[in-house]
Amino acid sequence: MVLELEPPLSLESQQRIWGLTQRLLESPAVSEVIPGMNNITVVLREPQSLALDGIERIQRWWEESEAMVPESRRIEIPVIYGGSFGPDLDEVAGHCGLSPRQVVELHSSVDYIVYFLGFQPGFAYLGGLAQKLETPRRAEPRLIVPAGSVGIGGSQTGIYPLATPGGWQLIGQTPVQLFNPTAEMPTLLTPGDTVRFVPQKEGVC
Repeated sequence: MVLELEPPLSLESQQRIWGLTQRLLESPAVSEVIPGMNNITVVLREPQSLALDGIERIQRWWEESEAMVPESRRIEIPVIYGGSFGPDLDEVAGHCGLSPRQVVELHSSVDYIVYFLGFQPGFAYLGGLAQKLETPRRAEPRLIVPAGSVGIGGSQTGIYPLATPGGWQLIGQTPVQLFNPTAEMPTLLTPGDTVRFVPQKEGVC
């Protein structure tokens, strides 16, 4: 079952999604809960017999839900912008009517909030991108986007933890490892964390 909220997206609604997620995980009828951006997906153990009751319960719990504000960590991500590390920086700048330097300054001047993880392990969807930097995804996605690539896709910015096909506009790259399956905490970022991008000169990271 999917609970889809009406736009606009807000931090408060996302915090309520986090709170509802915790409550649903405590239900024996639920096998998995997947929080998304302005939505939440619930996997029931016995969907054929529990679906109708589940829908009513989720709606009621959503109305009763309160914002959950997890303990936030502030994580700085070093980024080399432009050049071979950010091949779409000039295109983003042209679309936004800014210079590449202004794009970097604006992109790295904001504290972003991790709304949820999705798409691939450790991929954090970040809230807080300046409206001036909103840029459509590429018309033709790349077959391979290098791990650590920092991109913009529409009103979102994020970091690719693993090499994968992708259509976001790439403006930089970080050497920071965002996903390590052998670590006690496999993903570097978790919902509620604050992220700040720190521009680096090539070879500094």
